[in-house]
Amino acid sequence: MKSLFDQTQVGPLKLKNRFIRSATYEGMAEEKGNINDELFKVYEDLAKGGVGTIITGITAVTDLEEFIPGQMRIYNDSFIDNHKKIIEVTHKYNANIILQLGAAGTQTIRNEEKVILGPSNITDLGYKNTPKEMTLEEIVSIQIDFANAALRAKKAGYDGIQIHAAHGYLLSKFLTPYYNRRTDEYGGNIENRSRMLIETYKKIRDKVGKNYPVLIKINCEDFMDQGMTFEECKYVCKKLEELGVDAVEISGGSLSSRLNESYSRKIVKGQAPYYTFYAERIKEEVNIPVISVGGIRDISALTKILNESSIDYFALSRPLVCESNLIKRWSEGNTEPSKCISCGKCSGFGKTICVFNRK
Repeated sequence: MKSLFDQTQVGPLKLKNRFIRSATYEGMAEEKGNINDELFKVYEDLAKGGVGTIITGITAVTDLEEFIPGQMRIYNDSFIDNHKKIIEVTHKYNANIILQLGAAGTQTIRNEEKVILGPSNITDLGYKNTPKEMTLEEIVSIQIDFANAALRAKKAGYDGIQIHAAHGYLLSKFLTPYYNRRTDEYGGNIENRSRMLIETYKKIRDKVGKNYPVLIKINCEDFMDQGMTFEECKYVCKKLEELGVDAVEISGGSLSSRLNESYSRKIVKGQAPYYTFYAERIKEEVNIPVISVGGIRDISALTKILNESSIDYFALSRPLVCESNLIKRWSEGNTEPSKCISCGKCSGFGKTICVFNRK
């Protein structure tokens, strides 16, 4: 019988258990994107709390666009030393730490001095920002920014990186037909719409080498009209596996989806864990590790899923915002479900803090 506390391996990376802290926007970085004492403590508490692997909040790879307030950054070499302190404290407690890399695209605040980037000139349904359609030169420039940021992560000492291609951020927008209406090689069918992500991955792999862990976070589907479908997601995951991606985390939707009735019908609190069905189907298509995320609150349910499916790992976000020591508590025999009630009041463009923990 498999255990959630098995020691396993993803590519060259050894994991002390099957629990992963899913990337969570903290909103606590300094104005210029540096890690401060408040943010350092978040990572220290997570590492002390027993989770085997931590994926950081989305970290900016480019300064072409305006930053999300409180977002970490790594768009030039000056940030490398600043990142080392959260790496060191994570390793102190025998946990891994993976840097999530992303570009916001339309999901950011407005700044007339900086450009809002997108695959096409289509207004974001949630954020109401209208991007300029990216030129081929801008596409290549962003891909290079991702690759250089990944190399900085490796130099800083991160155990790997995760490419954020979910939730409506820039790479996700390229996958979504509603937002990607290009007529060149980056638009149209899923082979073309995934080209931005595929080329970004290839450039990253060329920079970091074949033995450095590279993960992808992707929507199982967009849950919106003219969104990426589940069949298209499976195509992309299989393609990424062929190219050497080490693991995929299966999530879904975006703010645009939450405005769409179909999303609320499909993903509801009573159906948690939300994306397990999709993760199971993806695992039937690929041989690399698959990570399920969303609505994970109960260790008994997770143990059942682990042993009745081929899902390898489970990622948690809000439960660890609520209880950073949740995994340690479970490992010590207190298997009560997470105290998180999925109210969603911890998140937004402010600091991500559980309402029960606010001072």
